[in-house]
Amino acid sequence: MTGTGPTTQRIDTTRPHPARVYDWFLGGKDNYPVDEELGRRITAIDEGAVRAARANRAFMQRTTRMLAEDGIRQFLDIGTGIPTEPNLHQIAQSVAPDARVVYVDNDPIVLAHAGALLRGTAEGVTEYAQADARDPHAILEQAAAVLDLDRPVALSLIALLHFVADEDGAHHVVSTLVDALAPGSCLVLSMMTADFEPENVRRGIAAYAAGGVTLVARSRDDVAAFFGGLELLAPGVVPVSGWRAEQAPDGDGPVSLYGAVGRKPVG
Repeated sequence: MTGTGPTTQRIDTTRPHPARVYDWFLGGKDNYPVDEELGRRITAIDEGAVRAARANRAFMQRTTRMLAEDGIRQFLDIGTGIPTEPNLHQIAQSVAPDARVVYVDNDPIVLAHAGALLRGTAEGVTEYAQADARDPHAILEQAAAVLDLDRPVALSLIALLHFVADEDGAHHVVSTLVDALAPGSCLVLSMMTADFEPENVRRGIAAYAAGGVTLVARSRDDVAAFFGGLELLAPGVVPVSGWRAEQAPDGDGPVSLYGAVGRKPVG
């Protein structure tokens, strides 16, 4: 595991990076002009992009709290992104101070800010691993140094897989990770869809592509396919803004992100 130390890659400020664009959507400061430029282009195409980013963040918080309250004490968050409080470990450890959390990302700017991710409770453990989401075996090897993979783990892939096409191994990544986890573990996913605003999403994908970033929109059935063999928790695959939300999302209009939680059967 690596929570401190020098960055292993030079931060490329000439091309936008999804984590930094997302940071800009959330009002963060850890982004560069090239990220802001793409963010502004996206919001000009789809003014709901900021609303979707915030709804996605709230989905992460609700699912983490629910799983911690349900007894899960280990969390593996892949595609962590730039720290934005409250972070996943803060939610989990506010419910269960002894929760163990491993964050995974491969962006050097996330590594540079990893210290903010490592300030957890004295009773728990919070670690950061530098790894590519498309290399699940490397992720599992590093995670096993902190997490007991023979006990349930909450695996979070929040707003990650729409940057990984099917032909680039998106389903292989998920199945490899889930297969390695104990019964009772849960998979938390959110990903982009064009089911509600196809033209806006199409233009957003083109804008990301112009910045050198792959983006994939999936239908509800496509998202559900990632949960093969798992027990979907109610309400199933729904827009992230509607997953066990106690209040309506900010602003009007649809949120073009599906979210769901599935549990690996016990016995």
